[in-house]
Amino acid sequence: MWGADGGTRFPLSVPRRVPYGLHQMRETPRSEPPRPRPDRAETHTTGASCSGTPHRSDGRPPHTPRGARQPGPPGRPGTTPPVPGRPALFSALVALAVITWQVLVHGPLARLDERVSGALVDTVPRRLSELASDLGNMTVALPVLAAAMAYALWRGRRGDALRAGLAMAAVPLLVVPLKEWTARPGPLEPWAEGYFPSGHTATAMVAYFGAAYLVSRRLVPVAAVLTAVTGTGLVLRGYHWPLDVLASLFLGFLILGVSSTCRRRSSG
Repeated sequence: MWGADGGTRFPLSVPRRVPYGLHQMRETPRSEPPRPRPDRAETHTTGASCSGTPHRSDGRPPHTPRGARQPGPPGRPGTTPPVPGRPALFSALVALAVITWQVLVHGPLARLDERVSGALVDTVPRRLSELASDLGNMTVALPVLAAAMAYALWRGRRGDALRAGLAMAAVPLLVVPLKEWTARPGPLEPWAEGYFPSGHTATAMVAYFGAAYLVSRRLVPVAAVLTAVTGTGLVLRGYHWPLDVLASLFLGFLILGVSSTCRRRSSG
């Protein structure tokens, strides 16, 4: 129909056409942002706080080496750390092997050792050096260790006392074969053999340090002083070469280190 103003009018009975899809967009309710479900949030929180895996809510460990570790007993880490002192034990073993090799082949280190010994022997009164070297006698060192072992048994530490006794028993088992193998003569007795390594030094070190560990760690400096005095007296008196004493120090360190490692493993 044409209007009076010349424009076009649609019949009242004919609805206007709406582009396809417009009425669907108007009729569809506007979507709201998703709301977090309370049950999933609680599950994630529980998994993060109680399962030990902060990145998984189903209680399974994440696929990483750190996440796969299992916790240990209360108050202890979940993994066993490396044994402390293992590089030091290996270094002591290498040093002992090098010294023994030099003694066997009479290498430069052994020749230097002989010159140093010639310059040190009898630089102090023999009575004083003999008293110092006597600290490594079995009649002096063993009673000290035996008293410490008795104290440990009284305190209920039978395992520690047993390990200290085994460490002391290992001294002659290791020293005697080395003496027979090297057959080194003494500084003042070149016709005699079996001076390497020093049994007195190893005995003093294992006995006094073992007693200090059994009684109180505060006695460790005292054990170090007694061991050093013993070795110094042996060199100054001419009973042993300096390398004999040094090798026994490394040997005693190995014995004490292995004993301490066994103690930590048994207590862990």
